[in-house]
Amino acid sequence: MKKWRLVLLLIAATLLLSSCNAVKWFMGNVKEELVGRELILQTYDEDSQMIDSVKGKSISIEADEKFAIKDKEGSIVSKSAVLNITVGGNQMLHVGSSMLAYDTDLVDIFNEYSKTVDIDKVNRSVPFINRMVNDMKNFTTGTKKVVLIRSQSGKPLATFAGDDVSYYASDIDKATGLMIDGKYLLIYRCDYTIYDTKLLLND
Repeated sequence: MKKWRLVLLLIAATLLLSSCNAVKWFMGNVKEELVGRELILQTYDEDSQMIDSVKGKSISIEADEKFAIKDKEGSIVSKSAVLNITVGGNQMLHVGSSMLAYDTDLVDIFNEYSKTVDIDKVNRSVPFINRMVNDMKNFTTGTKKVVLIRSQSGKPLATFAGDDVSYYASDIDKATGLMIDGKYLLIYRCDYTIYDTKLLLND
């Protein structure tokens, strides 16, 4: 009887841990090393205009260590900002412009919003992100955090929302990793702000 209780306890603990973003982050990193992730890669100019978009099933992103600055002992003084990306066995190098890499199941609500609203004509007396979130409550109702991502010149380029949002340090210079409801997002050379959704909703 005790053995069954122990087995049930272990199963419950496994299920609980499997729902944690930290575990999913770790498992995602292991998966990326072994077989790669299924992601959408998008790069942007300073005006938040998309330069290119690549979608692949076996994507791996890492810093190209040849460009890291090291001291005499070989320790890294400054991490490499050059990305060495493999997409289904093909190579892609990237540095400089803003880039997002995100799970194919993650919805960019900024992209959805811009399809229906002329952003250049939005009333500037209402903060942009507040207006967007309030106009798209069907995407954000009940969510706990909203991530607004901007180009290096400060222009909004993407927005994600989720009930469970966590952020992590990355081995890549000027990059941050996030888990949004268990889905992966890498932000490279972008400005970003993470808000509690309640701060933005005008109820």
